[in-house]
Amino acid sequence: MSRPILLSNGQMHVGLDPYGLVNDFYFPHVGLENHTTGKNLRHRVGIFVEGSFSWLDDGSWEIRPDYYGDVLVSRIIAVNDRLQVRLEFDDCVDSEFTAFIRNIHVINSADRAREIRLFMHQVFVISDSNASDTVQYLPEERSVVHYKGYRSFIIKGMHSDSAPFDSYSVGIFGLEGREGTFKDAEDGELTGNNVEHGRVDSVIGFHLTIESSSSQRVYYWIAAGRSEREAQKISNTIEHDGALHHILKTANWWAQWVAPAKKLAAKLPEQYRQGFIRSALIIKSQLDKHGAVIASTDTTMLNYERDAYAYCWPRDAAHVLWPLMRIGYTEELLKFFAFARRSLHDDGYLSHKYQADGALGSSWHPRVARDGQAAPPIQTDETALVMFLFGQYYRQHVDKELLANFYVTLIQPMANFLSSYVDKNSLPLPSYDLWEEKDLTSTYTTAVTYAALVEAAYLAEQCNDTESAIRWREAADAMHASRDTFWDEERQYFIKGYLDSDIDRTIDSSSLYAVIMFGYFDLDDERVNRAYETMRNTIAINETKVLRYEHDAYRRQDGEHSNPWPVTSLWMAQYALQHGDDTVAFRVLDWVQSVMFPSGVLAEQYDMNDQPLSVAPLTWSQAEYMSVLLDMITDQEHI
Repeated sequence: MSRPILLSNGQMHVGLDPYGLVNDFYFPHVGLENHTTGKNLRHRVGIFVEGSFSWLDDGSWEIRPDYYGDVLVSRIIAVNDRLQVRLEFDDCVDSEFTAFIRNIHVINSADRAREIRLFMHQVFVISDSNASDTVQYLPEERSVVHYKGYRSFIIKGMHSDSAPFDSYSVGIFGLEGREGTFKDAEDGELTGNNVEHGRVDSVIGFHLTIESSSSQRVYYWIAAGRSEREAQKISNTIEHDGALHHILKTANWWAQWVAPAKKLAAKLPEQYRQGFIRSALIIKSQLDKHGAVIASTDTTMLNYERDAYAYCWPRDAAHVLWPLMRIGYTEELLKFFAFARRSLHDDGYLSHKYQADGALGSSWHPRVARDGQAAPPIQTDETALVMFLFGQYYRQHVDKELLANFYVTLIQPMANFLSSYVDKNSLPLPSYDLWEEKDLTSTYTTAVTYAALVEAAYLAEQCNDTESAIRWREAADAMHASRDTFWDEERQYFIKGYLDSDIDRTIDSSSLYAVIMFGYFDLDDERVNRAYETMRNTIAINETKVLRYEHDAYRRQDGEHSNPWPVTSLWMAQYALQHGDDTVAFRVLDWVQSVMFPSGVLAEQYDMNDQPLSVAPLTWSQAEYMSVLLDMITDQEHI
């Protein structure tokens, strides 16, 4: 299930599903330690009124998850006509403190006064571990705590008159035949159990007497800390200041952060402005405060597969940060460069992927090459893209102090690796392609490596390192001189790549994108135009949706049709804009916008009926959408 709502402050990240329920709860890193990882782990919300009970995800509610304007505060409306109840949620992760806060407006739509009971359920598997957790009711603080080791979560709620919640219970789930403490709420009463350990959950209840066609508010929050004392201190601060104060403060913080993106959005056609702004917010929600750029915090895939996307791929990070750099953001890029430097291998390359804390992520790349010799388990383009991004950032800001700080520790090692990790033809040695499936020397990787070495030589010149500048420029020139290797006259396209004498002639969208966007082939080269026509005739659907490559089987639904991706479709739009073909560009943008959630979230891919597949959001999808729109502005304003 997708996550149409993402709330974050760089340390705590909460993902809400289409029912407005908490399905992902990360702390203390975005993308690391998801304390609600699991197929049935979600924080339920329920209503009991006049002898009837309903959970928000039981199918009887009409629910509209969205954001409140142009800030990372959610606005979720849930309506149950049978119960004649309407719930309105204003939610945020506090901009300063590690706390998830909900302002819940409970509306009685009936023509009579009624008691409406609201139940808030919490369930954690702390630190992604099934080892024993503890849950306790805290009588002095009138709150509930879930804890294990150095992770504590304080749950508290108050009526609008500052009275605490009215009932509670704690217990176990998934053990000893017990489904979960949430079942205790379904008769409208909670038993008041005080402590439990193992796999545990909890429920708190609010008893609201509401006049006809009237309403009341409830304030609810989860404060997180490395200890109960730390979490309690945060909870006390929210109680003292008022939950609404913290929501408004957070909204103001996001309004200030998004202002540069909003200023540029005003130059776009009106129908794309909100999607552009929302994409910027969603990208920011996926950034850890220590520099990691997470591919997706949506962990739905864990229900069906071995792993999820909650890692930092250096490649994805570079593509994601590109539009932020163009807008003028700096902090996010500087933190990522520092993250890359901390993660860099002694041999000068970046690995497959990383956890948000900088530790190596899981990988399926072997350390043995096909010839049986040792080889780094890498995708060379990931190192190259970070180099390229740094060079482009420096050209934009010309920050001598920054370059001095990173030249010896990041630029030199990466450039030395890229210039030496080549074959006898001065082309990159085989490594996995950007889709992480084939080990070969790909057109994409070669084009990116060429561009990276051009940037490296420029940076060396800026540092008066003439020897390195010459060596890296010569390596780039040698790659450029061999570019004809990648043209396939028979198919009128750029090959996917080669391994020894085996040439892979698959029509791959990344091959055309790379030679254009990284300057490996001149834009006016007739082969580029012919390749574009080949792509449109083979892997583009109605000049709107583009597949990754021919016969792509990843998540294919019907055994025949491959799935289009926003990323690859938007690549076609970028090429179309460069050639003045606005019709195709707008067609792609309109399709991408049509499959967006109202909140602006884009999935990784869509089936032939435009239903989202895989993770949602995919941070890279949001970034490519922004990049196309920035190209439109650039054409008009020379930004």
